[in-house]
Amino acid sequence: MGRSPNDRVVSVDRVVNASPKSIFELLADPAKHQIFDGSDTVKSSSESNPDRLVLGARFNMAMKVGIPYRITNEVVEFEEDRVIAWRHFGHHIWRYQLEPIDGGTKVTESFDWATSRFPPFYEWLGYPKRHKKNMTLTLERLASHLESNHP
Repeated sequence: MGRSPNDRVVSVDRVVNASPKSIFELLADPAKHQIFDGSDTVKSSSESNPDRLVLGARFNMAMKVGIPYRITNEVVEFEEDRVIAWRHFGHHIWRYQLEPIDGGTKVTESFDWATSRFPPFYEWLGYPKRHKKNMTLTLERLASHLESNHP
């Protein structure tokens, strides 16, 4: 029996003591992605990237997983101060959802490989489990950065 697409999403969430707007501004600025990347794979943003992401925007990142490489991403979901998501040629999606709550914002980061070109490949490599750990670190770094810079 096959897996349903909903089985191909892993998510973590955290309450951050910051407004959805301030969190979204950080997420929508590709030059700042290295600041909060918990996987330590994002090395820098291309100077040709837009200053702020919007739906359909393409942006390039210098990455390193063993060896350095460049990746082009496209914003595929965008709702101001609520949702931003991007994907690259593999078609898996990195998504951030922001929900205002009393005293801050619930931030949910998801790795969605249901839309990828070959979902079993990601499972075979163990990405879902590994990404959950990295997403937890990402949200810790995001919270630390925002809470220390926006008292």
